[in-house]
Amino acid sequence: MKQAKIEIHGTGTGEISGKGIGVAVLDTGCFPHEDLDYRIAAFCDIIQKRPMPYDDNGHGTHVCGIIGSSGYASGWQYRGMAPGCHLIPIKVLDRKGNGYASDVLLGLRWIREHQKHYNIRIVNISVGSLSRRNMSENSALVRGVNETWDAGLVVVVAAGNMGPKSGTITTPGISRKVITVGCCDDHKEVNVMGNRMVDYSGRGPTMSCVCKPDIVAPGASITSCSNQPGKYACKSGTSMATPLVSGAIALLLEKYPGMNNRDVKLHLRERAIDIGLPKNQQGWGKLDVQNLLK
Repeated sequence: MKQAKIEIHGTGTGEISGKGIGVAVLDTGCFPHEDLDYRIAAFCDIIQKRPMPYDDNGHGTHVCGIIGSSGYASGWQYRGMAPGCHLIPIKVLDRKGNGYASDVLLGLRWIREHQKHYNIRIVNISVGSLSRRNMSENSALVRGVNETWDAGLVVVVAAGNMGPKSGTITTPGISRKVITVGCCDDHKEVNVMGNRMVDYSGRGPTMSCVCKPDIVAPGASITSCSNQPGKYACKSGTSMATPLVSGAIALLLEKYPGMNNRDVKLHLRERAIDIGLPKNQQGWGKLDVQNLLK
């Protein structure tokens, strides 16, 4: 790829690494990359029912690396946000990155059933649909993420790459309960899923007039783990911004383990940095990890 690479170096927050915090990732799976292998605590394959971790697309591995890569294979250059956390990848998308709402719902149910066993505190969902029949808050996907939130989990969802028009937040990011993440740097032209795009981050409001996204983070040209041994890839989009927020929340929950999901959401809102964009583009503002953990 020709884009300038942004390295994820971790946070410089001393001993805080997300240790003990489980992050479930609903995506295309996860390759057991050297930077992730020993911290993949469990793997669930909704698509092909295979028992061992794999990723026949690469998207899910990239997302997992942004959350928790140790950076080992790169000489510690490409570290994730929370390199001490453990990961629980749930494969709900096929090798082309496509899937069904029913599979996502099965993945969410598996997470709720196993959350205590693996200490799953966070669910990262870089998956979305802009189908008009799914845009209601009564849609199955929204009900599924709301049930997962009500089970006590912090649910972090991508805003989608359908901007810049208003009303382009993808489902289930339209849920008023979950934390919906957009890009703060989508003014940069990037390659998203093979297409050159700019100003792509989903904008609110939702059809129910809820202001979304909730928060924004960098998503342009992020380098993270690929689905090949010792290799890295560069990807862009709200799928990349979302795990930055999930990783930051893992750090926050290690520091303040007694926080519930409502506490986390309030803390993010209070510590985000206003970057001067419209509310339906930036929400509360930009993620600031140092400010979040003060």
